[in-house]
Amino acid sequence: MRKQQSGFTLVEIAIVLVIIGLLLGGVLKGQELINSAKVKNMIGDLRAVSSMVYAYQDRFKALPGDQTAAQLTQSFGAAVAATPCAPSAAATNCDNNNGRIDGDWFAGGAGGTGVTTDETSVFWQHVRLANLATGPTATITTDPNYRPRNADGGFIGIESGISSATGLPAPYIANMRGSLFVCSAGILGRYAKQIDTTMDDGNTAGGSVQAVLNGAARGSAAVATNLIVDSQQYTVCLAN
Repeated sequence: MRKQQSGFTLVEIAIVLVIIGLLLGGVLKGQELINSAKVKNMIGDLRAVSSMVYAYQDRFKALPGDQTAAQLTQSFGAAVAATPCAPSAAATNCDNNNGRIDGDWFAGGAGGTGVTTDETSVFWQHVRLANLATGPTATITTDPNYRPRNADGGFIGIESGISSATGLPAPYIANMRGSLFVCSAGILGRYAKQIDTTMDDGNTAGGSVQAVLNGAARGSAAVATNLIVDSQQYTVCLAN
């Protein structure tokens, strides 16, 4: 008896290949949409912090984080436990009413808690009390969720770019110009480039948006776009 051989026809194989192609295309498109959403979220964070400052100034005629205890009481009432910064040995981190937000944008360290000695830290309590941002306000020094984070879990902060050691202008990224700098950490290189292209000139080493390696020391030079590694983490700063 003649044996019958079974197998896939060319048409069946072609159909399977088309289905696989459609599935792969859907997965890649979905990942692209997720990445785009992350970038939009991070851009929104940078712009939102800048907007908080202007909205707070418009309402209270002062910078958030830069007010004295008396001014905070006048702004929010005696019943609200608004915390002014507390001068320390590094007094330049807390100099009320000087028209700056003094301290390091990353004040609070890796744990994410706040510190009362830096205006950059109490800044977050003040904008939250003013209903300009969400987050904890009562436990500045102990709450690990005190400092806000971006879509990739990196910390977000703001500063005036003044050295805590000398009180002189010293932006976090060398030679970056502006009066206020909003920084967001832990951003993958491929996102950093997209953020710069969307918000600025596409050059991560110049303009109002620049990037440095994550955890870089103050005064480090920005990393040029062609040297950005997609899988490496960077800190992106926006100058205002």
